[in-house]
Amino acid sequence: MKTSATVSKNIHVPLMLAALMALGVTSKVSAAEICSDGLWADAMIGSYHVHPKKHFDQFNPGIGVECWVAPQWALTGGYFRNSLTAPSFYGGGVWAPEFAHWGYVRLAAMGGLISGYDYGKWGIGHDHKLGPVLAPVIMAEYGRIGANIILIPPIPSSDLPFTIGFQLRVRFW
Repeated sequence: MKTSATVSKNIHVPLMLAALMALGVTSKVSAAEICSDGLWADAMIGSYHVHPKKHFDQFNPGIGVECWVAPQWALTGGYFRNSLTAPSFYGGGVWAPEFAHWGYVRLAAMGGLISGYDYGKWGIGHDHKLGPVLAPVIMAEYGRIGANIILIPPIPSSDLPFTIGFQLRVRFW
């Protein structure tokens, strides 16, 4: 028998996606106008944890989106199963300055909020499971495909060490 918490988790993602689709259909502004510098779909693949004596889940499937509103700025959001096998949702911004761009590779910084970890005193909400994140990103792209390598700082209250995350990217426009 499913509890109300289990049912809530199972319908949370589809309801969010349906709400976003409805907003897109009813909006007079198209995504192409908002994301004038590119719309990317991100597939979270996995991670590597710099901690030789503790086990973390290295396979972290998920999906996200990057909406580039200007050549150096993007909005990003998505979902993945984190290294503690809990669902994580994230949202925020990406800054990729022009001076840190060399051919197919550029350096960026990603900042925002992420759920699914115990943030202790830095957490938001009654269970402190939503917290801030600021991470450097190495971005590579060639035509319509690319990859992100995200250098995620430790989250001490979750006993999570320094982590390297891997995403594949596909550009829609």
